[in-house]
Amino acid sequence: MAQNKLAPIETSFSKLMGVQYPIIAAPMFLVSNEDLVVAASEAGGVGTFPSLNYRPPEKFKEALTNIKSRTKKPIGVNIIVNKSNTRQEGDLKIALDAGVELFITSLGNPKSVIQDAHKNGAKVVCDVTNLEFAKKVQDLGADGVIAVGAGAGGHAGPISPLVLIPWLKSELQIPIIAAGGISHGGQIAACLALGASAVSVGTRFIASKEAGVDIAYKQAVVSSTPEDIVMTTRVSGTPAAVINTDYVKKLGTDLPWLLKSLKDNPMTKKYVVPLIHLMGMKALEKSATNPSWKTVWSAGQSVGLVDDILETAEIYRRLVNEYHEAKQSLP
Repeated sequence: MAQNKLAPIETSFSKLMGVQYPIIAAPMFLVSNEDLVVAASEAGGVGTFPSLNYRPPEKFKEALTNIKSRTKKPIGVNIIVNKSNTRQEGDLKIALDAGVELFITSLGNPKSVIQDAHKNGAKVVCDVTNLEFAKKVQDLGADGVIAVGAGAGGHAGPISPLVLIPWLKSELQIPIIAAGGISHGGQIAACLALGASAVSVGTRFIASKEAGVDIAYKQAVVSSTPEDIVMTTRVSGTPAAVINTDYVKKLGTDLPWLLKSLKDNPMTKKYVVPLIHLMGMKALEKSATNPSWKTVWSAGQSVGLVDDILETAEIYRRLVNEYHEAKQSLP
């Protein structure tokens, strides 16, 4: 079925962003590249990517220029807003100059991003895992929150989406975007029924033809089950969901005692946390682009619902069709 023949899914988020479908192709470290971002936005959703996928900053600027020349539809950029990201201010300026419509903030205080983005007419949504932080970013002027629940890839939250979404909905006035374990249109219908106005889909797009990672990583997503996903602090110091490869089993899922002690110590924390992040990024980068026996692949529990590697446009078609079918099948 042609993309433009599918019925749109209208929510407060789709209206906010001016898109057909409230489905964000989540910003994934190393996975989200120019092709994936363009294909997702052209398919009627919002393609996004982390600014740190392109290094140095000149490469980030070049990527944005290329993306904006290939699609006139909204795109998004993820910016890490903790102190370990020394590129935060510069990347934000580059993205605003390029006309980026959506910013996704994670791992820190989004105040400056919200203020500067709003001056440019851009929207900002913030990753949250609980109500306390969600209220804080709402008070700062965020346009929405991404409710990262249990089952998500990468830095997953601890709370089930079945609880997290309606809990946030009952307390917030801004749109809620559900994230964690979503790779089927029926789950999108469930999330909207719970009070979300959009979804952020990550793992499903790892197994896309456009994703910029080695075929072994994509095949691992296709062949894994939810039971193959484990939480580890070895990657970034913060619990992150990865596929339980032989190397992860050998490595263990906890930080070494010395690093954990230094991370927990107020005197050394600010020096050690950026170091752990850097080490983790290097490990993920090597695994994603040049797999060896030392493999760390980030993914969420929705690997269990991913059976094939498809073009991004086809993934969107399936998600939207499944969403409408799920709605019609309800008693």
